[in-house]
Amino acid sequence: MEALQITWFILWALLWAVYFVLDGFDLGIGSLLPFMADNEEERRIMYNAAGPFWDGNEVWLISAGGVTFAAFPKVYAVMFSALYAPLLALLFALIFRAVSFEFRNKVDSPAWRGLWDLVHFISNLVPCLLLGVAFANLFMGIPVDAQGVYHGNLVALLNPYGLAGGIFFLCIFCLHGSLWLAIKSTGALKQRAIAASCLFWPIVLILLVAFLVLTAFYTNLLDNYLSAPALLLLPIVALVGLLGARLMLSKGKLWLAWGCSALFIIGVTFFGVMGMFPGMIISSMDPAATLTAFNASSSEKTLKIMLTVALIMVPIVLLYQIWVYKLFSHELTAEHLEDDHAY
Repeated sequence: MEALQITWFILWALLWAVYFVLDGFDLGIGSLLPFMADNEEERRIMYNAAGPFWDGNEVWLISAGGVTFAAFPKVYAVMFSALYAPLLALLFALIFRAVSFEFRNKVDSPAWRGLWDLVHFISNLVPCLLLGVAFANLFMGIPVDAQGVYHGNLVALLNPYGLAGGIFFLCIFCLHGSLWLAIKSTGALKQRAIAASCLFWPIVLILLVAFLVLTAFYTNLLDNYLSAPALLLLPIVALVGLLGARLMLSKGKLWLAWGCSALFIIGVTFFGVMGMFPGMIISSMDPAATLTAFNASSSEKTLKIMLTVALIMVPIVLLYQIWVYKLFSHELTAEHLEDDHAY
């Protein structure tokens, strides 16, 4: 039973990491929209750089939430209760993001398009910040009692460490998104995307160091790394990914740079989640009220059935998404915008 619980804890972390990697570049591109595009054609290029992927990428968010519900129902109940306000804001932001993709070109009016560009920008910016705030608070611990009742409010989540997490996530996704935009665009927009990547890289590096210092001060995540030095491989992987992104960017190997950025995101995610282990909802009020992978999981039979389904279905989904990414791997030009399916 314990092996199953550990397996599902790792899968839970992996699903969040995959979501951050895939939807992260969509969110990053949307957050950069007002600052990168100089004209209508470039704005449409930015929309279509995420266009074939954004809805499929959100499947991983649903999967992460579904796994939390099925494998760790107590964690799901407390998480979606304690973090109700930010998660509801996240949900509405993602809804409006979807609407902005579909509605922007329904009316041939600059004012109409400008309105939905603003909606698109906000509905991408807000999830970047909220995801960082939410996970930083989970790393630090939230005030929940033994009954799972949250003794706090939205303002309490906006503490220095939570805000640092929000800014960190935003900059990570902007770096990730600018690399993807550099891959998908041409001409002046491509050069601006590369310049944005070069700008965000040192910012992310500085924020990484600052976040690690704050993590040592506000959380107990480093305890696991001191007791199990093998886990230090995770932050090393993250650092290698970040350094590799800059190296590949300097060599003009944009796909490899984006891949290294993805490795960095995976390393950062696992660094935080494995630092919590076995905790999943850490109580800052009473350590005994902390929900862990061992005291909050479903039954052994449920975990076995789910594992069987996951081993069958997840590879199928991955193969489908690999095919989609390969199919739409080409650079976007003005000719592609003439397609009836273009945004």
